[in-house]
Amino acid sequence: MADILPLALPGRFYPVVDSADWVRRMAACGARLIQLRIKHAAPDALRDSVRAAKTACEAHGATLVLNDHWALAIEQRLSFLHLGQEDLDGADLAAIRRAGLRLGVSTHSDAELDRALSLAPDYVALGPIWPTTLKKMPWAPQGTARLAAWKRHLGAVPLVAIGGITLDRVAACLAAGADAVAVVSDVLANADPEARARAWIEAADPARDQAAL
Repeated sequence: MADILPLALPGRFYPVVDSADWVRRMAACGARLIQLRIKHAAPDALRDSVRAAKTACEAHGATLVLNDHWALAIEQRLSFLHLGQEDLDGADLAAIRRAGLRLGVSTHSDAELDRALSLAPDYVALGPIWPTTLKKMPWAPQGTARLAAWKRHLGAVPLVAIGGITLDRVAACLAAGADAVAVVSDVLANADPEARARAWIEAADPARDQAAL
């Protein structure tokens, strides 16, 4: 049987946000791939957030990626899930695949990359590319040279760059082979997040018809 290659990602601008409202705002700006990352919430509140985020993405033609909560992703019939290395330890990978969920996996080392590739992921995320203050990282910044090396190794598997990426670093990530560039602070902490998001879309997806957004 021939190998099934991962599908292309719907966009190169990949905001990672912590609320359904942020999902809505990013989708309204034209983001086509948005990750909802809520690490701590009561079950009912988390479910409500996922439902609202899914509705917002459907309204704007965006793809919602849920971080970590694989059972909820299955329950809510989402199309995409992201798991970190620790998340993989407790996830029912067979159930995830049976549900038809596409899977993205975080990686930071060669051993983690090997583990991710054994799962036939739909994308691999590498980070941090530059120093990041978002969370404490035990890994040194990877840099764009490592990003390029990993892309050569991955081939058709999409590669997402994450960690310390600002608007002026987007082009370097794409030139190194990243298929998408994830962002948190450079957009969400900006004085005008919507304007910053549109600038990112222009930088990451310049060929897209902005008039259609």
